[in-house]
Amino acid sequence: MNFSSRGTGNGCTPPELTEEDKENLQTELGKVEDEIQTLRQVLLAKEKYAADIRRQLGFTPMASLKESLSKGWQDVQTSSPYLTASATLDDISHSSAYLRTKESFTYAGHVTSSALSNVGEAFTRRLAEMRALPLPSPPRSDFYQNINIITLCECFSFMF
Repeated sequence: MNFSSRGTGNGCTPPELTEEDKENLQTELGKVEDEIQTLRQVLLAKEKYAADIRRQLGFTPMASLKESLSKGWQDVQTSSPYLTASATLDDISHSSAYLRTKESFTYAGHVTSSALSNVGEAFTRRLAEMRALPLPSPPRSDFYQNINIITLCECFSFMF
């Protein structure tokens, strides 16, 4: 009995299945799932065997990764879009506008570097001058006494 022709294609069980058909389908499903599990185990065993052979041949995971990346980069470099873009960038890098812009940015970089260097030197020089200055002495008590006397005089001046 072929059950696949009776399916609806949308994953739903058609209502016309008998109990016997459902039991047969359940049995068939169990067998298929067992086969899938067996195939997974076989595949896992083969992958382990292949890894063992690679190790015996001296292939390490890092070497495989390097080889894979190298192959991928080589594929990119030989691709048509890469070659087109490379040629375009080469044309741009030799254009007069690009060369003038490059020179302008180079000059601006030098000027900025020089300016920042001068600011740094001036800042360092000023800090050194400030370090050489004597620290201010702590305030004297007679200063505060004089202020108090003046304040008192001003307060009582309105009386005289």
